[in-house]
Amino acid sequence: MSDASLRLAVVGAGWAGLAAAVAATLAGHAVVLFEAARQPGGRARSLPVDLPGGGTATLDNGQHILIGAYRDTLALMRQVGVRPAQVLRRLPLTLQRPDGRGLSLPDWPAPLDAAWGILSARGWSAADKLSLLAHATRWRLRDFACPDDWTVLRLCAGLSENVLRDLVEPLCVAALNLPAARASAGVFLRVLRDGLFGARQDGWGASNLLIPSADLGRVFPDAAAAWLATHGADLRLGARVQSVQPDAGGWRLDGEPFDAVVLACPAWEAQRLVAASGAQAGDWLSAVNGLAHEPIATVYTRGGPRLPLPMLALDVRPGQPAQFVFDRAQLGGPQGVLAFVASAAQGDARSLEGQVLQQALALGWHVQPLKTVLEKRATFACVPALRRPGARVAAGLLACGDYVQGPYPATLEGAVRSALEAVARLRPAAGRPRQAGLRSGQQVAQL
Repeated sequence: MSDASLRLAVVGAGWAGLAAAVAATLAGHAVVLFEAARQPGGRARSLPVDLPGGGTATLDNGQHILIGAYRDTLALMRQVGVRPAQVLRRLPLTLQRPDGRGLSLPDWPAPLDAAWGILSARGWSAADKLSLLAHATRWRLRDFACPDDWTVLRLCAGLSENVLRDLVEPLCVAALNLPAARASAGVFLRVLRDGLFGARQDGWGASNLLIPSADLGRVFPDAAAAWLATHGADLRLGARVQSVQPDAGGWRLDGEPFDAVVLACPAWEAQRLVAASGAQAGDWLSAVNGLAHEPIATVYTRGGPRLPLPMLALDVRPGQPAQFVFDRAQLGGPQGVLAFVASAAQGDARSLEGQVLQQALALGWHVQPLKTVLEKRATFACVPALRRPGARVAAGLLACGDYVQGPYPATLEGAVRSALEAVARLRPAAGRPRQAGLRSGQQVAQL
């Protein structure tokens, strides 16, 4: 290790931890990456599932969606040798129901795609469309800003019921994992600004849905781990960090010395380590303590029909909790396997599975359960006026993850951006100029 580089510990090998490790390695630091699980990926990883007729299928621990506006995530994938077009299925933004109702944008530049999608939406009256166009125009004239304490439902006051049901609710749940009555309007508007009105990049529209067509391990974590191993990083899987303690200008992890530490583990794990460290981090811990978390359930079924699109939106009613369904056969998976996703779902895995089976039956789909994955703390609750913890915990101790303060809700892009921010805050190594690293939006992050 050069005298000019930092010895850096990254705790957690989810998407944030892997991003931090890659960025720090590019900056010339010596990285040791700790992960409690036996595989990288965190809450966005591959999951082997036994098939009834024998054999296994590689699915995911939850269905994820990226969008074209996720510039830092896409750049990071390319950095570690993944070609996004080979592992992501691109679709213009489409929020259609099984009966054809809803919004479908053409593959045009913004904002023409949104305007035409609104005007051609099926199941909406002229009054519905004019209502949405008027609201969207006001949001844009106000630079997509609103009072911090507004909910999405308050933001959409006066919007027609059809548009609320067919567009706002599914878009809000997809982006913020919360219903419009509880979700932050300010964060929702930032997602709309970047997603619906962002510039095209590499031929992809900012609002394009990018649905994994390979298991999540192949989309990024496996390639990132391999890249780190070949670039000198020390990956320690199955190694849960027990303690972080300050040590003469640096830190010790379980007694091992480091110049700096990036906590890329879940919020509750970071809270455990910081609270026991003795660091003066009362404000940071207070912000973490103020976070609430929401579950996401993914119910995999077999025997389903081929859907008209890889993803459809669903009507949510009492006892029918899934907001979306994905046809895994159109995403590189087994024939007849559907993935029903229920965000902010209440109940245990078995009860949610039963409700989803009834929801499918109401659509005329006779499916059988295959696997139900319930992540009880899948995301933080992105509610109005939320005070999120910052990247700096203490001198030389940083945090990253989708819960850390940033412009986005709990998304993969939010996790990656927070990682780049944390690495950018590392003190420069003595006598060594900072190096250009991964591209962050339109800027080059100085790592």
